[in-house]
Amino acid sequence: MRATVNLTAVAVLLLATFASVSAFAGEPAADLPVSRIAVGSCAKQNRPMPIWSAVSGFKPDVLLMLGDNVYGDTEDMTVLRGAYDLLAADRGFGAIRNTVPIVAIWDDHDYGVDDGGREYPKRADSQQVFLDFFGIPADAPVRKREGIYRQVMVGPPGRRVQFICLDTRCHRSPLNTIPKSERVKGRGPYAPSGDPEATLLGAAQWEWLAKVLREPADLRIVLSSIQVASTEHGWEHWGNFPAERARLMQTLRESPAGVIVASGDRHSAEISRIPAGSDALAYPLYDLTASSLNQPKRVDGVDEPNRHRIGERFHGANFGSIEIDWESAKDGGSPAVRLAIHDVDGKVVRSAEIPAGELAPARVP
Repeated sequence: MRATVNLTAVAVLLLATFASVSAFAGEPAADLPVSRIAVGSCAKQNRPMPIWSAVSGFKPDVLLMLGDNVYGDTEDMTVLRGAYDLLAADRGFGAIRNTVPIVAIWDDHDYGVDDGGREYPKRADSQQVFLDFFGIPADAPVRKREGIYRQVMVGPPGRRVQFICLDTRCHRSPLNTIPKSERVKGRGPYAPSGDPEATLLGAAQWEWLAKVLREPADLRIVLSSIQVASTEHGWEHWGNFPAERARLMQTLRESPAGVIVASGDRHSAEISRIPAGSDALAYPLYDLTASSLNQPKRVDGVDEPNRHRIGERFHGANFGSIEIDWESAKDGGSPAVRLAIHDVDGKVVRSAEIPAGELAPARVP
C-alpha cells in the first residue's frame, strides 16, 4: 500500500512538472501583435518580489528582462542553476513566465561574475544555462554562437517590432579602472578606455548587428544591459568604450531608424533622450532604464549626472513600460510611443511621450 501511495505521489509530481513546463510561454511567436511591453532588470532571487503583481496588472504582450535576472556570481553551474530555480519558484514570476512571452538578455551577475567580460572562464557553460532557463530551442542559432546576442521579430507587416538582443559581456574587453586614490565618492570606479582596440561587442556581433538593422521592421527596440545615453557616471555604461559607442551611433545612423534603447543595471530608473543631431544621429534616441525589480539603490545624496535625463531618477523598486500606438502612424511614419516607469504598485512615476513621426520610418526600401 505504501509503495502504491508513493508511486501515485510521484506521478502527480511528474504531471505537475509537465504542466508547468508545457505552460511556459517562452519567447514570443512571430505573428504575435505587440503594443504593450513591460521592461525590468535586477531581480534578487532570494528576496521577496511583490512587483510581479504590478507587472501582471499592466497586462503586457511581452516582458523584456534586461539582465541581472538572477544574482548567481559563480563558476559552478549547479549554483547558477540554483539561482534560476529560486527565481522560477517565486509565485509572481512563475505566473508571468507561464503566460507572458519573455525576451531576455544577461548582465554581469547572471553572466557569472560582477562587472565581468570575456575573461570569465565559464561563459560558454553559463550561456547554455541562460538559454535553457528562458526556453530557447535547442536548434536555435544562438546555441552555437559565442554569446547570447540574437534578434526576435514579432508582429504583422505594418506593426512589426524587432527586438535586438545585445550581449555586452561575452566579448567585452577589460574595463579601465580608476585608482582608488583618484576616485570621487559616488561616481564609480571606471573611466573611458583609451585603448582603440578595446571592444564591447566583438567583431562577430558587430557584423551581425549591422545586418539585422537592415531587416524590415516598423519599430526596433535594442536591449542593452548597460546604459547607452547616460555616460557621465563612473559605473558601467557604453561610454567606457568611446570608440564602441561612436560605432554604435554610426551603425544606427546608417541603418533605417525607429530605434528605442531599453537598458537596466543601475538599481534606479530614468528616461533619457539624446536629441536629433547629437552623436551623428538624425533622430532622437531614447534610452529607457528600468532597474531594479526588487532591490533599489540606496539614496546617498550623490546623484548621478546625466545631461540627457528627462525629469529625475526614480529610486524605488520599479519596472518600465513601452506602449505603442500603432493607429497613430501615418504614411509609413513611426507610431507614437509612450515610455514609463512604474513603482511597485504599478503607478506611473516617470513618463515620456514620443510623438508619431519623431522616429524616422524603420522600413527598408
